[in-house]
Parts: sequence; structure tokens; C-alpha cells
Amino acid sequence: MEYESVAKRMHRTLGLTLEEIDDIIDYLCHEGRTQKIHYLWRPVLPDPKDDMLLELAVASQSAIIVTHNTGHFGESKTFGIHAIGPKAFLELIRKTS
Repeated sequence: MEYESVAKRMHRTLGLTLEEIDDIIDYLCHEGRTQKIHYLWRPVLPDPKDDMLLELAVASQSAIIVTHNTGHFGESKTFGIHAIGPKAFLELIRKTS
């Protein structure tokens, strides 16, 4: 819900229509899967609310966290996970498709 809210608020900056954002969110929901996390090594990041995202990324063996707060995720590199902004992520998707 947070991704959708932020993306729709910034759709002009992102260069996307509201319908395109809906399509992206729908795709993420369709392709996503439930992942159990166990909160074993918190806190790691400056913002404790971000630790949940990092732990989920580690548990799901993700390579990337997409966030506007990339500066909060510096320690994610310790786990082999890179934090990138939404615009960089969309550019990455465009390059690989």
C-alpha cells in the first residue's frame, strides 16, 4: 500500500500514468510470494522500521531493495543486497526486457 501511495503521488516525476502504476502494483502482487521472517539480528539499519524490509530481503534471497531511502540501507550491502531508487529500478527493468 505504501509503494502504491508514494508511486501515485510521484507519478509525474516517475514518468508513469496512474494506470501504469496500477499495472506495476498488480504485477508485483501477482508475482510476489509470502516469506516468513524471524527477526533474528535486528537492529542493523538506522531506522528500525527498515530492518523488517532488510530481513525480508535476506530471507527471500533478494538482490535489490527498491526504496526512496537508499541512504538508510547502506548496511544492506553486507548481505549482498543493493538498495536502489524506484527510477533506477524501472530503468533496470527497461534495460533487461
